[in-house]
Amino acid sequence: MQTTFTIQTRGPGLTEFTREVAAWLPDASGLLTLMIRHTSASLLIQENADPEVRTDLTEWLHRTVPPSTDPSLSYLTHTYEGPDDMPGHIKAMLLPVSLQIPVTGGRMRLGTWQGLYVVEHRTRPQAREVAAHFAADA
Repeated sequence: MQTTFTIQTRGPGLTEFTREVAAWLPDASGLLTLMIRHTSASLLIQENADPEVRTDLTEWLHRTVPPSTDPSLSYLTHTYEGPDDMPGHIKAMLLPVSLQIPVTGGRMRLGTWQGLYVVEHRTRPQAREVAAHFAADA
């Protein structure tokens, strides 16, 4: 069973889409695989209780890989798509672009405070596609 989720981001940061995935899953057990179909965004399983966690993670990513206009990234050559593009590719290389999640009885086996997120690395809002595949146990 497969589908594609379209997640609207608001620019840099984490956009949760746990509920959308949970609503799509059948009442079965198996393995859910998610893959983002972009090279400047990522997927994460992360805390969904305190929004400060998302703020801190976004800030850490920005400080770790700043825009290409930052003097520390003056060596970059792929800059014609904007100062956020190549740093977005670097961030996507550092974070997962696919996830596998066990499912039991139609429920993802996430921890109490865990949620599914698209991590947007570009400065403008984007429509990001996440391909989903659910393989039920035999």
